[in-house]
Amino acid sequence: MSSESSSRLFAISTSPDFPDWLASVNASLAFSTYQLGKIFFVGLKTPGRIGVFERTFNRCMGLWSDTQTLWLASAFQLWRMENMLEPGKTVDESYDRLFVPMQAITTGDIDVHDLAVDQNGELFFVNTLFSCVAKVSDKYSFEPIWKPPFVSRIAAGDRCHLNGLATDQGEIRFATACAQTDEPGAWRDHRRDGGCVIDIATNDVVVTGLSMPHSPRMYDGKLWLLDSGNGYFGFVDLDSGKFEKQVFCPGYARGMTFIGKYAIVGLSKPREKTFSGLTLDDELAKYNAQPQCGLQVIDLERGAVVQWMAISGNVEELYDVIALPDVRMPKAFGTKTDEIRKNTWLHENGKLSRWTAADG
Repeated sequence: MSSESSSRLFAISTSPDFPDWLASVNASLAFSTYQLGKIFFVGLKTPGRIGVFERTFNRCMGLWSDTQTLWLASAFQLWRMENMLEPGKTVDESYDRLFVPMQAITTGDIDVHDLAVDQNGELFFVNTLFSCVAKVSDKYSFEPIWKPPFVSRIAAGDRCHLNGLATDQGEIRFATACAQTDEPGAWRDHRRDGGCVIDIATNDVVVTGLSMPHSPRMYDGKLWLLDSGNGYFGFVDLDSGKFEKQVFCPGYARGMTFIGKYAIVGLSKPREKTFSGLTLDDELAKYNAQPQCGLQVIDLERGAVVQWMAISGNVEELYDVIALPDVRMPKAFGTKTDEIRKNTWLHENGKLSRWTAADG
């Protein structure tokens, strides 16, 4: 099964049972690619057949959503998008979410990676250029709220390649970095085994020896993450400080979400220079596997990949993936057309109404 864009820039194919799997978990997915600057939504447009909807935002990176609000990190802005459909309503016959950009917060080009929203609804993000976790400021580009203990000051330079952020019971809790370094770009010399996980609450480095780790996520009482440079999905034993690898990922793993008993992991084709020379190369050779771009669905109970989605063409690198439970097929407005200008929503007397310029 495949879905190809009208521009013929990319093509998407899936495992034969992927549509049935989506139906069984009653969810849709969204993933970002900074390479082509797009967010993709994948759901079921009709029973048994996937639908793919995409919108363009410059250098898409981190994603977060509770299915009503969607946050997206782009090249120099954070976008807040809101679902404009009431429960049970659809638009264009099959879409049951319509995410509309409502706010763009300008941060400057600080290389925002992961996003997280806490129990109070406040947005936090990994500011990779300044090696810190930050939040939105009303007056400035960002407000730093935490930095790793081995980073001496908040300054530009991508000192340790801080990239991942996990919440635990509604509070930001864990972060991943590619090295415990404090000089601009110094992490690049420690890509093979310098990666670590830091407990934000205690400032303790709880895991070391990883290779370019990404996407820490707390789920079902465990801290899961991707040991990207070694090619493995697994979890952290916080008592022993060890990473317990579970499943090999045939590509540079980055971006992870969970639904039910499944993990969905994003895969990218290794990039020259940054991704070359990693143990991942050896692991791919050991498994006689070619690096892939796409998604793989892992059954946590079986410890095995059970479904997959492959992307070919001009898209070779993904960053983030999120699940949208109880959503069949989402879509969104973008900034490349005049949909935002021509559509207005009003909530009055308990009723949501939409007015379009075409209505006169």
